[in-house]
Amino acid sequence: MLGIRKVFVTRDVACEPVTGQIKKRINQWKRPPQWEYIDHTNAAYAYINGAPDPIKAGKQALLLTRNRGPFFKKCPGTRDYICCGYKILHWASYCPMDCVYCILQAYFHPPLMQIFVNQADLWRELDALFASRTLNRVGTGEFTDSLVWEPLTDLTPMLVERFGNQTTSVLELKTKTVNIAALEGLQHNRKTILAWSLNSSAVMGALELGSAPLAKRLKAARQCSRWGYPLAFHFDPLVIYDSWEQDYALIIQALFDHVDPQQIVWISLGTFRFMPALKETIQKRFPKADLIYGEFISGMDGKMRYFKPIRIEIYQKIIEMIQAAAPHTTLYFCMEDDPVWKACFGYSPRDKGGLNQILDRSAVRHCELQGLIDN
Repeated sequence: MLGIRKVFVTRDVACEPVTGQIKKRINQWKRPPQWEYIDHTNAAYAYINGAPDPIKAGKQALLLTRNRGPFFKKCPGTRDYICCGYKILHWASYCPMDCVYCILQAYFHPPLMQIFVNQADLWRELDALFASRTLNRVGTGEFTDSLVWEPLTDLTPMLVERFGNQTTSVLELKTKTVNIAALEGLQHNRKTILAWSLNSSAVMGALELGSAPLAKRLKAARQCSRWGYPLAFHFDPLVIYDSWEQDYALIIQALFDHVDPQQIVWISLGTFRFMPALKETIQKRFPKADLIYGEFISGMDGKMRYFKPIRIEIYQKIIEMIQAAAPHTTLYFCMEDDPVWKACFGYSPRDKGGLNQILDRSAVRHCELQGLIDN
C-alpha cells in the first residue's frame, strides 16, 4: 500500500523497539522491500540523489533513523504573515502520497521518507511539554501526513492516550487518508482533534494523487465524531479555476451534510502559494498541471501568491458559504496579513489578542482543557 521498495536503517537504531515493530510488519507484506543497514544517513541520501527522479525514488524508500534535533518545533511561519503559534511534532518526514502542489517536494533535500524511531526521546520531550503547564496546540501533520504511517507504527494511538491523560495541551492529527481504525476505543478525553484537508473534487481528483476521495474522508470524519473526537478541517490550498466557486460550494455543502458544526474546533483557509523552486519541480514532474500559471506575485515571504484582491475575493466567498451553515465555527487564515484579515473578517487577530489566543480559546471550548487563558 505504501509503495516502499527499499528500507534503510542506520545502525544506531537497529535495536530500537520501533525498528523491530516496523520490520515485522513490513516483512509480512506480499512483496517485502529490500533492507539495508547503513552507518550514516548519507548513504540513503546518495541513493536518492543518484536516481533519475529523486522525488519519485524518495517516495519508494524509507529511512529509519534517529531524530538528532528536537521533536517539538515552532511552526516555521514568517514575521510578515500572521502565524497561529502551532507546535510541530516532527516524528516523520515526507509522504508516500503525491500531491502535485506539495511544498515538501522542494522543502526536503533530498526528498526521502523518514521515520524517527528513538521514541524514548520523544516521550521525554512530551513530558516536559506537559509539565510546562502552558496551553499547547501540537500537530503531527506539518512535515508528513498524520495518519499515513498507521500500517507501520503504533505511535498515533500512544500519542492520543498520552494527550488524553493531561488537561493543558491538544493534539491535532491532519490527514488526507482514512486510516482511523486504530483510533476507535482510545481514551482520548477530547484532547485529540481529527482534521482533514479538503478541496474541490476537481483539485482532489487531479492534484492529490494517492489520497482518499472526498466521500471517504467525510465518512471517516463522521465516524471519528461518533467516537467523541473533536474535528477540524483545512481548505488549503484553495485553487482558482473556471468553476471553483460552484465546486467549493458543493464541497462545503457535503461537509455539513456529514458533520455537526458544533463538533468543529476550527476551519482554516489558505490559497495556493509556493516557493519559486517548486514551479520547476511541478513543470518537470507534472507537465500537464496548469495551477502554477495563474496570476501570481512574489509575497513578503518570497513565496508566489495570488494577487491580494484575488485572494480576498475567494476568501470572502468561501467564508460566506461556511458561515451560512456554521455561523459560530472558528475560521482563520493560514499565513495571511492584516489587510486580508480586515477585508474578510472585519478585524485583525491583534484586535483579539493574537491568532494564537483565538485558537487557544476555541480549543478550551471544545477540548475540555483547563482554562489557562481568559475566555
